Amino acid sequence: MGGCIFCANNIQFNQNMSDKKFNVKYCVLLPIVLIATIFLWAVPTSFFGIDALTATQQRVIALFVFAALMWIFEIIPNWTTSLLVIVLSLLTVSNKGLGFLCTPEAGKLVNYKDLMASFADPVVMLFLGGFVLAIMAEKYGLDVTMARFLLKPFGKKPKMVLLGFLLVISIFSMFMSNTATAAMMLAFLAPVLAALPSDDKGRIGLSLAIPVAANLGGIGTPIGTPPNATAVRFLEDAGKAVGFADWTFRMVPYVLIMILFAWILLQIFFPFKSKEVVLNIPENKRKKDWKTTVVWVTFIGTILLWMTEQIHHINSNVVALIPLGVLTATGIFTKEDIKEINWSVLWLVAGGFALGTALQGTGLAKVLIEAIPFGSMSVVVVLIVAGLVCYFLSNFISNSATAALLIPILIVVAEGMADPNAANNASFMALGGTQAMISFIAVCASIAMLFPISTPPNAIASSTGLVETKDMAKVGIIVGVVGFVLGFFWLTKLFPFA
Repeated sequence: MGGCIFCANNIQFNQNMSDKKFNVKYCVLLPIVLIATIFLWAVPTSFFGIDALTATQQRVIALFVFAALMWIFEIIPNWTTSLLVIVLSLLTVSNKGLGFLCTPEAGKLVNYKDLMASFADPVVMLFLGGFVLAIMAEKYGLDVTMARFLLKPFGKKPKMVLLGFLLVISIFSMFMSNTATAAMMLAFLAPVLAALPSDDKGRIGLSLAIPVAANLGGIGTPIGTPPNATAVRFLEDAGKAVGFADWTFRMVPYVLIMILFAWILLQIFFPFKSKEVVLNIPENKRKKDWKTTVVWVTFIGTILLWMTEQIHHINSNVVALIPLGVLTATGIFTKEDIKEINWSVLWLVAGGFALGTALQGTGLAKVLIEAIPFGSMSVVVVLIVAGLVCYFLSNFISNSATAALLIPILIVVAEGMADPNAANNASFMALGGTQAMISFIAVCASIAMLFPISTPPNAIASSTGLVETKDMAKVGIIVGVVGFVLGFFWLTKLFPFA
């Protein structure tokens, strides 16, 4: 009876906390967001101190602030905010919007087709293809088979098992959702954690290996995490396209260095007491048939096509649709599997693209370049400050939302400094130019892993009950600082795209 009373009290407590959060969000935060948005929308254009600012450009500024605050406070789901941004952009700054607002006198309008195309942007299709491969890999047991194969060489020594998990999780995260990878590997790791002595600090290290490797591994490919896809898309728009292979060849070595550093760090902070760790990953019991063979061939073939783009010249975004075509035509990927696609991530990314389209389409980007003296600013200061802002925000809001928020603006900053007439053009190009800046921002979004709320993999590790927030923050800040410094020099000096 006492247990029942406790459960009832606990449920009531959780309900009360939920109600309080609901009240704060909708009674305090939402009015703040709306007041700020309406204020920026309604004040005279002269308020911004920018010459020749048009009404449509002012509306984009208001929409940008609205999206930023909604993403930061998460009053509604982030993907919902993105959809709302696209709808509001269509109504207020497009050539097919509200008649009394969208007039020639209001300023340059955006083609409504360009805004709606955000939903089917080539990079969204790249992500879609990645999701299809991940869903099929799980359904047909490719993930389990690869995990068994990849982890087997690491034996039973605790430190080698830790290294094995870090490497395997990072590899999976390059092609699968970080969240899905973390959840899958936790399922494999759970029996190991349970078997280790309760006073063995190595359990904490193994638990933290999941988010650290998942977050770092996603940096390795353009489809590894949404910030990468956002960076690739805006770089292409700026005429600085980075191919799948180009990105991977530069970023995978960076990931490997960071993984090795994390391996050493976790051993120092959480040394193993046990002499042996036994992994019992179940075999893939699914019957091998022609469908499994087709999935394997499609999976491997797609990755090879992505990696050899310079040879066959098929764009990586086009390649991403090949598995969708093959697997649907053969009846392997069904209408039920479509429901498993993470549409919320695709729509979140699309919202960021729509903001960028509005920024460029209304001419606001050009106005900002001319109004703000980016060309005379210190390049190093701009890069470091932009990276720190991205890192800070990504610890509190989703890295996808952070990238969608910052990259459209930073593309403008980069174009300002890339102008041949800019005083700092030479130093900017010497540090890798636009490609270095935007790819560095994508890296900064992925290395943010201080708290359980920072990323879903962090939350998954926290759910084990073995990881205290102080331990996560301790590892997270060190990995973040080292990743930030290495990322800066890696992309600007050691291994730049340019």
